[in-house]
Amino acid sequence: MTEALFLETAQYEGQLQEQGERRLNVSGVLRILGVSRSGYLSWKKRLPSDRERRKKALKERILSIYDESHQNYGAPKITECLRKEGEKISEKTVGNYMRELGIKAQYIKPYTVTTIDSDFSSELKNILDEKFNPEKPDAVWCSDITYIWTFEGFVYLTSIMDLYSRKIIAWVLSDTLEAKWVIKVVERAKAARNVDNPQIIHTDRGIQYVCKDYVEATEGMQRSYSKKAYPWDNACIESFHALIKREWLNRFKIFNYNHAYRLVFQYIETFYNTVRIHSHCGYLSPDEYEKQYRNSVACAGIPYLAHNSVTDPSPLIYFRTISILNSLE
Repeated sequence: MTEALFLETAQYEGQLQEQGERRLNVSGVLRILGVSRSGYLSWKKRLPSDRERRKKALKERILSIYDESHQNYGAPKITECLRKEGEKISEKTVGNYMRELGIKAQYIKPYTVTTIDSDFSSELKNILDEKFNPEKPDAVWCSDITYIWTFEGFVYLTSIMDLYSRKIIAWVLSDTLEAKWVIKVVERAKAARNVDNPQIIHTDRGIQYVCKDYVEATEGMQRSYSKKAYPWDNACIESFHALIKREWLNRFKIFNYNHAYRLVFQYIETFYNTVRIHSHCGYLSPDEYEKQYRNSVACAGIPYLAHNSVTDPSPLIYFRTISILNSLE
């Protein structure tokens, strides 16, 4: 109790000095509080304890991790980052320190249905059936389209995710909802992963995913479709589209297609796939999780056909970022 009084007095005294106001009558304040002046002065000269120094260092590191995550990580992810660095700390303690620092993860908005399925045919089967954890890469892909508002009108992000690692393996940003953009992202996914067909590709029942061109582009794949008006069957890619808006796009006033493209590129290619840790991946990034799989396969002596992506993506991402952003100037 006494230490709390000392601390409050010292803080108030410091505030008055910073504001250039008259000095605080410390003796008078301490007399009212019923504590001694000598005890107060001794407390001010006292060196911080090991516990206090550790708490200060931890709070500085928590703030650093929070900023490195573009102010997106909450207590669970920051706790895992600290544990990877060798710190023994509970999630509750991290949460308490974050409250003291006045920081928190981005707010999750309730899900809102924004599209209407176009084909309610019983011929479209849900092969995936909410089995979101395949045992290897390229076993199951899922795709969806989301809108992004700009001052010049909506643009549309079409993405394909590999469910094994939750990695976005291909994406296209377009200014229309034509089926050709879905075909383009499918072709990009095939090229990026160096495979002709995954075992399953799961989507909703939107017209772009049931048209003739899509059927031809996905020939040889098992096409799986969500149940009627039930977006939770495609929860992983729906979650990603909510995530990119919540953690990144909603922070900006997006002017046009080029501006939106830069922001999407920055989030997916330089943060989400490569840096952002994911609880599904054991708090690794999607790239690290797939690399871990390739290493385990190699140790077991099983041949594995590497993807077209490089083993260490950082230099490639840097040069791709520079070249693409320069082309949009």
